[in-house]
Amino acid sequence: MARSTGSAKPSMLRNLLHRVLKALLWFAAGSALLVLIFRWVPPPGTALMVERKVESWFDGQPIDLQRSWRPWDDISNELKVAVIAGEDQKFAEHWGFDFSAIRAAFVHNEKGGTVRGASTLSQQVSKNLFLWSGRSWLRKGLEAWFTGLIELLWPKQRILEVYLNSAEWDEGVFGAQAAAQHHFGVDAKNLSRQQASQLAAVLPNPRNWSASHPTPYVASRAAWIRQQMRQLGGDNYLTTLNTSRSDKPWAE
Repeated sequence: MARSTGSAKPSMLRNLLHRVLKALLWFAAGSALLVLIFRWVPPPGTALMVERKVESWFDGQPIDLQRSWRPWDDISNELKVAVIAGEDQKFAEHWGFDFSAIRAAFVHNEKGGTVRGASTLSQQVSKNLFLWSGRSWLRKGLEAWFTGLIELLWPKQRILEVYLNSAEWDEGVFGAQAAAQHHFGVDAKNLSRQQASQLAAVLPNPRNWSASHPTPYVASRAAWIRQQMRQLGGDNYLTTLNTSRSDKPWAE
């Protein structure tokens, strides 16, 4: 006797759900393993670098990507503090998400006008390293997933180290060493406070702003960043990494 159509449908649905669940579990395990590996192994590249390279091919003007990994001790402390001062002053405290900044950005964006972001350094690492550009809910969900993994599996120092080696500082220029050479002709370890603040100042728009030839706005933003660096305590702020995070990341 042939099986009834009615009984076949639930079976097909269960089989489909089983496959989807299995795929999700494999993705969760694989992504967690990859993030764990990158806790110690320098990532060979980033998704953003691939995206920029492919874009240049379609534009008919292929670019050569510049990037040279530098470990923590070979990057200027001035740049480390400048980036935190300019991009994420609660970096040492939060667990990947600055909820007060997210709420403020939401209120601002609801009023219209320019769109304000609220991404922490951890979120920027997750999307630059693993994801594509865009604002879809799928990408946002994956960004939250990878941000959580990074915060769980990496110390804060490692998050900042990977960020500084992955950030974009001009067309095809990635990482602190390439940026220091490209803009100022020095190694990342030898960046001055002035130079570091100018590099941090262009991070919101690195392909249109120049750290070495700053506009009045960029120069003003760099001056503000230097002021914030002093208020954070300069190099002393770096000693707070990995020790000052709240036990309740949602608490204000």
